[in-house]
Amino acid sequence: MTNSKSLLLGILVGGSVSAAVTLLSTPSTGRDFRSQVKSKSLEWKDMLLNLKQDGLRLKKQIRATSQEGASLIKELTQDMKKSVGDWKATVEPHQENIHHYLEQIESSLKDLEEKVKTQ
Repeated sequence: MTNSKSLLLGILVGGSVSAAVTLLSTPSTGRDFRSQVKSKSLEWKDMLLNLKQDGLRLKKQIRATSQEGASLIKELTQDMKKSVGDWKATVEPHQENIHHYLEQIESSLKDLEEKVKTQ
């Protein structure tokens, strides 16, 4: 918020300084100068109004994007939890079989070692 205030203050100060410089260095008549100042002030007013509207649109877009991102992350987290749960349910029965096969292999290796030692 401080940066936007500084930007607005800078625009206003710059506009005021440029208006003063224009006043002091213009060779045109007072009537011409007043009409130029009036048209320039209207341009600046329109530009500031457009900046404000663009800022508000940007703020709304950022808010909408962050909310959408948060909901997508929540959905992704739920999907990942479900996938991990499904994977665990699929692997669990096979773990017992693998454990059983590993015990058989271990037993066979011990038998083989004993046979090799006795020979």
